[in-house]
Amino acid sequence: MVFKRMLRAFGVGGPSVDTVLSNPNVRPGDVLTGEVRISGGDHQAEIDRVKLTLVTRVEVERGDEEHVRNVEFAGVVVAEKVVVGAGQQYSLPFQFQIPLETPLTVVHGRHLHGMTMGLRTELDVRGAIDPGDLDPFAVHPLPSQEHVLAAFDALGFTFSKADCEQGRIHGVPQQLPFYQEIEFRPPVQFLNRISQVELSFVADPQQLHVVLEADRRGGLLRAGGDVFGHFSLPHSQVPGTDWAGLVHQWMDQVARRRGIF
Repeated sequence: MVFKRMLRAFGVGGPSVDTVLSNPNVRPGDVLTGEVRISGGDHQAEIDRVKLTLVTRVEVERGDEEHVRNVEFAGVVVAEKVVVGAGQQYSLPFQFQIPLETPLTVVHGRHLHGMTMGLRTELDVRGAIDPGDLDPFAVHPLPSQEHVLAAFDALGFTFSKADCEQGRIHGVPQQLPFYQEIEFRPPVQFLNRISQVELSFVADPQQLHVVLEADRRGGLLRAGGDVFGHFSLPHSQVPGTDWAGLVHQWMDQVARRRGIF
């Protein structure tokens, strides 16, 4: 009997959890829906809290070193004070609105190399180790973001990789403690001057902020640490804007004059 109590303390024989998403494909600002399904173990268990969190990988700089860690950036409590009997099946439906700044993981139907996104389910089980669950899901661009990405494609940019970096972008109303950079190789006519261009989106309910940074061959284009190229428009005005023209003009200024746009 004492041995069984010891096993319970280590989570043996306790409840297990499986989260099922109604649709694993969303856009920033969408509501992620599904069910948290809890299966009782060989004894009754008291669950203080059932929580969902969004998790992605973020690059963190410390001095001259960089490392990647998993970061939880949004959460919601699905239920509290749940008692699950031995062998009992328990289902908790949920709705989870994801932030508008949630990083993209899929563009034009293709996974962005370097990006991960998951929904973590945590059970705060009294007297036992949390038997958590992690479910991947895909984040597709907003319609306004799609227009900007289509312009990059039309101009001949080639996707390289994407990642998230800890920190804040100057001059935009960023809410999350990190931002996404989508890296591209520039069109052929700019390759002798610019090695890569990084695109970041910061969206709020009214506007889309588009931030560009070019890496010029021979050194980074920076001024006081600020990135170059900042365009802000209401989401409704993005489709009617010549993004290919704007980006090409900015690239031309960067390549010719090193100027800030």
